[in-house]
Amino acid sequence: MQIKVGFEIAYTAPQPTPMVIMLSIHPSRYADIVGTETIVTEPDVPIGFYRDGFGNVCGRLVAPAGGVTFRGSALLRDSGLPDAVNPAAQQVAIEQLPDDMMLYLMPSRYCETDKLTDIAWSLFGATPPGWARVQAITAFVHDHVSFGYQHAHHMKSAHDVYESRAGVCRDFAHLALTFCRCMGIPARYCTGYLGDIGVPRDPAPMDFSGWFEVYLSGQWYTFDARHNTPRIGRILMATGRDAADVALTTSFGRMTLAKFVVITDEVVAG
Repeated sequence: MQIKVGFEIAYTAPQPTPMVIMLSIHPSRYADIVGTETIVTEPDVPIGFYRDGFGNVCGRLVAPAGGVTFRGSALLRDSGLPDAVNPAAQQVAIEQLPDDMMLYLMPSRYCETDKLTDIAWSLFGATPPGWARVQAITAFVHDHVSFGYQHAHHMKSAHDVYESRAGVCRDFAHLALTFCRCMGIPARYCTGYLGDIGVPRDPAPMDFSGWFEVYLSGQWYTFDARHNTPRIGRILMATGRDAADVALTTSFGRMTLAKFVVITDEVVAG
C-alpha cells in the first residue's frame, strides 16, 4: 500500500527568529519514500539540515519578520501490516544491556522514574517480565488515562498524567514508557504520522501522534498506550528520551502558531 503524508504549519513573528524544525521522515523509512520528500517555506528561506544525537533529521533556519509557513509532503510505501506482536520477546537483564540502551532507563524531563518507581512495582511487580509486562503497562495506562485535546499542556509530566488521569497521545506515551523504565525495560518516545487506516475514522482533528518503543530480545518494539491495539501505517519521524527531544519546531524568540494542518491518507489505486 501507499500512504500520502503532509502538513502545513504557519507561525507569525515580530522579528527575524532562529528556528530548529524536526518535520522530516525518519531515516529508517527513507527506502520507503516514493520519489522525494519535500519541505518548503513561504517566504522562501534556506534550511540547513543535520542529524541530532538520536539520528533524527533536523533543520535550521531564520524565520523572517512577519513569520513563516512550512509545507511538507511525501508518498511512502508501507507493508500494510499492523505493528509487530511478539509475546515471546524477553526482557534483557540490565547488566547485559548494550551501553547505548542505558540512556533509555534514565529519568528525563517528562519521565520522572524517581516519582513513579514505587507505584510501578506495586502495579506490575507480579507480571511476567518481557512482553507480558509491557502489555500490562500499556493496558493499564490505556484504561487509567482519558484522552482529550482539552487536556493538552506542554509542561505535563508522566507523574502529572498519573495523578490527573487525563491527557493526549504524548501523555499516554510518557506515562507508559516511564513505567517501563521503572521496571528495568529501556523505552523511548516516538513521534510521527498515524492515520485512520484499518480503523473507523476518528472525528477528532487530525494531528501528529506520539507512541513509544521498548527494547526486548535485542530489538525495538512499538507500543501505543492511547490505542492499545496494533495499528497500520505508522510513519516514524523522530525518537528520543521524551517529547522534549522531538519537538516539531523550536523557536529562539517569540512566535505565534497561526495554522496547523496534518494529512495522512492511504492512496487508493483507481
